[in-house]
Amino acid sequence: MDKLLKQFPPITLEEMSGVKLMNRTDTKFVTTMAQLRRLLAMAQGDYFVQEIGGERNMLYDTTYFDTEGFDMYNAHQHGHAGRQKIRFRTYVSSQLQFMEVKTKNNRGRTKKKRIEVTDMDLDDSEKRAFLSQHLRYDADSLQPHMHNYFHRVTLVNRGKTERLTIDTQLEFHNVLTGRDRDMGPLVIIELKRDGLVFSPVLEMLRQLRIHPHGFSKYCMGAAMTNDGLPLHRFKEKLRDVEKILRIENCEL
Repeated sequence: MDKLLKQFPPITLEEMSGVKLMNRTDTKFVTTMAQLRRLLAMAQGDYFVQEIGGERNMLYDTTYFDTEGFDMYNAHQHGHAGRQKIRFRTYVSSQLQFMEVKTKNNRGRTKKKRIEVTDMDLDDSEKRAFLSQHLRYDADSLQPHMHNYFHRVTLVNRGKTERLTIDTQLEFHNVLTGRDRDMGPLVIIELKRDGLVFSPVLEMLRQLRIHPHGFSKYCMGAAMTNDGLPLHRFKEKLRDVEKILRIENCEL
């Protein structure tokens, strides 16, 4: 994949400043490494690749918090509008860490609020003030549940109206159960754009028969590593993921 990424013109963080998309629509796709390589070959003429310090495939380190009763997990699996998630994300290459609250409204738009932090101590007054403003759950009810690592490539279209994130080498660690799950060759693609602006990659994905497929890293990771959680509407998604992994292993 590194050879393919070298064919893209680079874009810096400064040049991406107008593509923050903090209030956006998200569409996710789940596929295989073989299909990803085909997609990257097709997209070279329409996209820049984010480059930081010479790196184009950056390591991310994320910890998700939830209540003791898994209220955020349950809100997602029941499809509730206005559902929220809270996470601490570290961009390993730059060593920047943020506390983030994501809210998905009933129109399918995702709004993200974040502040830069240096630790995950929720007793900190600045974090408390941020959470009281943006999160509907009591900070005292929160505890770390899921931890994950993955590598991310970020593509930006020429018009700078969208970002395409490509996550590979995803690993889960359940803080509560101690269980791990390596997702191996699974690829998660997410198209992030303001509204329904034109997206060059959508036709490419259609040609490759890569279809929209929801995948919450927190919820899917929790479902795969904690047998005590209800699955309900995640069952089909979990079956789809296992099928994709079997297909990829056959192609290797």
